[in-house]
Amino acid sequence: MQGLRTEVTAFLTAFLTGMIVVCAYVCIRKFRRVIRHTLTMVAVEDGLYWTGTAVYIFTQIYSTSSGSIRWYFVIGAGLGTAVFLLFGRVFGNVWSKCIKKRSEKSRKNY
Repeated sequence: MQGLRTEVTAFLTAFLTGMIVVCAYVCIRKFRRVIRHTLTMVAVEDGLYWTGTAVYIFTQIYSTSSGSIRWYFVIGAGLGTAVFLLFGRVFGNVWSKCIKKRSEKSRKNY
């Protein structure tokens, strides 16, 4: 049972790792929409993001499975990414509709 518990913990860690990695990039994209960037700055930001992501994922793999890449870690990270993107899109659409309805309601009051 201890081995299974270790693998489930590693899978959940990978799932969270995938969510964190994609969340960081979504935040960078939102920041780019707020403040326009030159192509050079976008390249620098992307380079720093991918370097940081590589270090972060390597650290997570090393701490969960002593540096050996397990299939469940790769699948967990991929599922975490997919779940974050799916729920982020759904949440974003709902949030946008709420804001739109609220702004329409406030316009009617004037």
